[in-house]
Amino acid sequence: MELLFLGTGSGVPSKHRNVSSLALKLLDELNEIWLFDCGEATQHKILHTTLKPRKINKVFITHMHGDHIYGLPGFLSSRSFQGGEDPLTIYGPKGIKHFVLSTLKLSHTRVSYRLKFVEFTDGDVLMDTDYCTVRVERLNHGVDAYGFRIEEKDKIGSLDAERLVAAGVPFGPLFGRLKQGEVVILDDGREIDGKDYIGPDIKGRTVTILGDTKPTESIYRLAKGADVLVHEATFAHPDKELARSYNHSTNVQAAHQAKSAGVKTLLLNHISSRYLYHDVKALEQGAREVFEETYVMNDLDEYEVLHVEQES
Repeated sequence: MELLFLGTGSGVPSKHRNVSSLALKLLDELNEIWLFDCGEATQHKILHTTLKPRKINKVFITHMHGDHIYGLPGFLSSRSFQGGEDPLTIYGPKGIKHFVLSTLKLSHTRVSYRLKFVEFTDGDVLMDTDYCTVRVERLNHGVDAYGFRIEEKDKIGSLDAERLVAAGVPFGPLFGRLKQGEVVILDDGREIDGKDYIGPDIKGRTVTILGDTKPTESIYRLAKGADVLVHEATFAHPDKELARSYNHSTNVQAAHQAKSAGVKTLLLNHISSRYLYHDVKALEQGAREVFEETYVMNDLDEYEVLHVEQES
């Protein structure tokens, strides 16, 4: 599970930051890539990565502001030319279906795959599979804007193959049964209980990805105990009145949200182009004074979300 930041700026593109887009790479887990927001020129950013558009089969839109959706029609069109044939589902607030279909119709664009739309509202569970649950809650941005909580389900612990071989269990089908916790009887009459050779359950990871927002109670519910919280920091804290008037957050406000929710790591994005390099370093440091595990993300930065046992 990896996060790849395709656009970390706010409002308009700049030389160093494109507008909002973030890829959640689930290649090892599902052989899929999920895209969160698709601002203008997202497909240009993808060209600088190893991402394959045909692997992107889900797009989640946080809200209907242009800097989060203007790149979507172009991406959908290009996906057809780049070998995308598998269906693609777009999750978004009310209006996303009309926006996409109208744009494709008026530009005489035909895609080579089936498009599915899921228009959600506050509190919806968008997905509940063997792999994960995804739920959405409304934020506070002046328009309907949302955040997502992606909660991976716990997995059965690893089978200790070395101990089994040492115990004389022949490698093969029996290993699969033991992995399921069954009791098997060997040719010599011994009973082997799979539960004795399976490690502790592997705790699932939780990632929270927010759209644009002022501080609000729903952030706590979305982010509680998360391994990673992706939170906007459009403004530095000295500009908190600007942040309030534009329905955004500051770096320090995001840090307080992360600390309150007990997250492990805070990744800041959606940075205003008014801040230059040295301003951004100060923005990161200011947030770290509240929540130490804070990082300001740049375009094309990647962050791997590790399991707890991988961290130790």
